Amino acid sequence: MTTDITIISDEDGFILLQCHFCGEYFKLLASDIKNESNINIWCPYCGLNSRQYATEEIIETGMKIAKNEINELIYNTFKDLEKQTKNNKILKVKCNNKVQKEEISAIKVKIENLEKKSYKCCNTIAKIKPISVMCGSYCPKCGGMNYE
Repeated sequence: MTTDITIISDEDGFILLQCHFCGEYFKLLASDIKNESNINIWCPYCGLNSRQYATEEIIETGMKIAKNEINELIYNTFKDLEKQTKNNKILKVKCNNKVQKEEISAIKVKIENLEKKSYKCCNTIAKIKPISVMCGSYCPKCGGMNYE
């Protein structure tokens, strides 16, 4: 079973990411993230390549979805057992009420104090902290240091 998590981009089409290594936030265009040719993404701050850029909010939403699905599966299993043992004189299973599902809402971009940075080496744009725009950062597509 798979479930999609909806992430809403900012007004410029950027999605918020968080580096697994340094914990810093940055944004990439949703089209760059979806592009399957971009197998690797480098953190603009620490320059490390990670396979994990999901924000804490995305992980929390995924956990809520999983919890809701598991609770539904358990409830349905016991409801089936209740039906199967309805006429059994030795063993009867009684299923109580369903566990209330946790509310899941679309993930919205919350960090807006990032500036656009163009990386000429790979013809890409990211949104990063203003200090990193001035001091230099790593290209999210190739990992090369960029001081321009």
